[in-house]
Amino acid sequence: GSNVLRMSSGIQIKPKTAVQKSKTSPLPCSPEPAIKPQPKPSDKLNPKTIDPFGAHSRPPSAFAAIYAKGGIPCRLVHGSVKHRLQWECLPETVPFDPLLVTLAEGLRETKHPYTFVSKEGFKDLLMVEGAAEKAIPLLPRLVPVLKAALAHSDDEVFGRGLDALVQLSAVVGPSLNDHLKHLLTNLSRRLMDKKFRDKITVALQKLEQYGGKATVAIIKSKIPTYCSISS
Repeated sequence: GSNVLRMSSGIQIKPKTAVQKSKTSPLPCSPEPAIKPQPKPSDKLNPKTIDPFGAHSRPPSAFAAIYAKGGIPCRLVHGSVKHRLQWECLPETVPFDPLLVTLAEGLRETKHPYTFVSKEGFKDLLMVEGAAEKAIPLLPRLVPVLKAALAHSDDEVFGRGLDALVQLSAVVGPSLNDHLKHLLTNLSRRLMDKKFRDKITVALQKLEQYGGKATVAIIKSKIPTYCSISS
């Protein structure tokens, strides 16, 4: 604290070593504590924190906040034809807990670039070697998050949730069966919607393909009209 104060108020301090010391030593080891306490009182007055064009009094979602802080190690790269996701480090080296859950939460986003980052990031993580062992322990946390996406009123959010469910099923296989009934109610509801009927039917067939014979009984308990791919 005192070093910083001396720096800002005492321009007359001539010895270079003292100034350099205060400039260099606190920053690398503790950037947060050195800077954080000071701006807090003035945050309310800081015009940067008030966005006149933003949605009034609507705080950013948890996913948007984590993304803004750099907590998601991938970024959208705009291409002339196709956008792609660029990882700051190899997806194989990223801990699934909590990133896979965070990306699943991002599936409920409706704004760009969050929609793209969450969808592609979720898919990329599940494609790494050993993804099954990393994803299975997270199922109790992933399933409620996917359920929320499947219950969302926005059609695109539902579509992303459905794709993510199939991707997850392909990786974890029968391990998903214990949790499946929690997700089927929302699929059953959307089956009434013509534009989703075929997509949901294909998704259910894939869930059966990846989940095995036991999956059929679980699906039929919630969606009696389902026709098994093996029948």
